[in-house]
Amino acid sequence: MLTTLAYLRHGGRTLMMLRNRKPNDVHEGKWNGLGGRFEGGESPEECMRREVREESGLEVEEAQLKGILTFPNFAGRGDRWVFVFVVTRFSGKQGECAEGELHWIDDAELLDLELWPGDRVFLPWLNEPGLFSAKFTYEGGRLVSHQVEFY
Repeated sequence: MLTTLAYLRHGGRTLMMLRNRKPNDVHEGKWNGLGGRFEGGESPEECMRREVREESGLEVEEAQLKGILTFPNFAGRGDRWVFVFVVTRFSGKQGECAEGELHWIDDAELLDLELWPGDRVFLPWLNEPGLFSAKFTYEGGRLVSHQVEFY
């Protein structure tokens, strides 16, 4: 499955979603950036912009692809490839999200949130120059290994 993940940043804060509104959500109780599955014919950028708009009401004006994540057989639901973006410019009025609560979190507090273990590993990479490609392997919801290449 191809998906996107976007981290909107402004003034030392990042827009995060507490996943607590979607039935049968594998991410329930966890904090994530915004994003979701590709629709037919979409590029990674088109998917990311649509997902941000659908989940927050905001329009992406400037974003940078920061990495690609691979999750083999994630939660027993097949392989996932995630294109990770940092959004540095956006417009519009933030709305409500059907999948969870949206909150602006101080960047210094991001790693204190209830995150997937792999997120604690890759979130600091968003601040580094270049692009990363990483593979995170989970078993039973537990991170068992990861590897990364930096470009």
